[in-house]
Amino acid sequence: MAKKIVLTGGGTAGHVTPNIALIPSLREAGFEISYIGSYDGIEKRLMEDFPDVTYYGISTGKFRRYFDTKNLSDPFRVMKGLVEARKILKKIRPDVIFSKGGYVAVPVVRAAANLRIPCILHESDMTPGLANKLSVSAAKKICCNFPETLQYLPADKAVLTGSPIRAELLKGDAEEGRKLCGFEKTKPVIMVVGGSQGAQSINRCVRESLPELLKDFQVVHLCGKEKIDNLLLTTAGYKQFEYLKAELKDVFAMADVVVSRAGANAICEILALKKPNILVPLPASSSRGDQLLNARSFEKQGFSVVLEENNLTPDVLTAQIHELYFTRSRYIEAMEESKQGDAIPSIMGLIRLYSEKTSE
Repeated sequence: MAKKIVLTGGGTAGHVTPNIALIPSLREAGFEISYIGSYDGIEKRLMEDFPDVTYYGISTGKFRRYFDTKNLSDPFRVMKGLVEARKILKKIRPDVIFSKGGYVAVPVVRAAANLRIPCILHESDMTPGLANKLSVSAAKKICCNFPETLQYLPADKAVLTGSPIRAELLKGDAEEGRKLCGFEKTKPVIMVVGGSQGAQSINRCVRESLPELLKDFQVVHLCGKEKIDNLLLTTAGYKQFEYLKAELKDVFAMADVVVSRAGANAICEILALKKPNILVPLPASSSRGDQLLNARSFEKQGFSVVLEENNLTPDVLTAQIHELYFTRSRYIEAMEESKQGDAIPSIMGLIRLYSEKTSE
């Protein structure tokens, strides 16, 4: 009888793509795969590309550290999600759970612990997020990306694995990327990635910088859902997408320089692809500061240039892009020397171990 695994995580693409990266290895190992996410979050849209993975939606509520009127109603949504997750898990009877985090994962992990189903968590950022903090006590193991993260986790549960990277990202075709964007081969390409939700400050700055940037570069801009600027649709050398799925690997392959937020999964993919990059982390004023820590770690290792959002202006961005492009070999060499290993074999080892313990 095939082993069964439930993957969970959502809210942003960063809480989904590592799960997606594991799917080929899980298939190869013979696992029957299910996914529990929110009713209509980005995780549901991304999982539509995997018809062999059964998707279940549950009610979700966000965990906030700040006052919001929704704090009064969201606990009831979380409780409803817990009941729904427990019902789904009793139906599936999985051998193991792998959680990438996000608020949708908390009721799944807590329900699994109640049913004595082993859970493995993954924390991408340097410091654990609130959802994973709420799930730590229910986990058997907690995988992480940064050595610095180990000090924030129980010593008997923490495992330094790195982040699963989608294998297809390493198989991009630059020529296909140029065809998709209508770009010429002789002019270098800047790729701007604002994250699955987009980044209004980056979007605005990039668009204000276009008159200067397009003199020397072509720009492909992943600007987020409903954030395309229709007034710039015919601008030569500038191509916008809300987000990309299968074509992402080809766009990465043609990019000479990447400008990105500093979410842990995004920067781990940039590192794996060895793309010179400028990181614009979310400021502490609008986040818990994890992207600032991630970005500074990569800067210290020589992988990235960090440009803080309060310093982001068209003149500064344009100057930094030019400087990075002309010194790009230095950053490529540093990334090539990185000892970051392939996370998938390590994580698969844990999944096999705990799925086998379930049947003992």
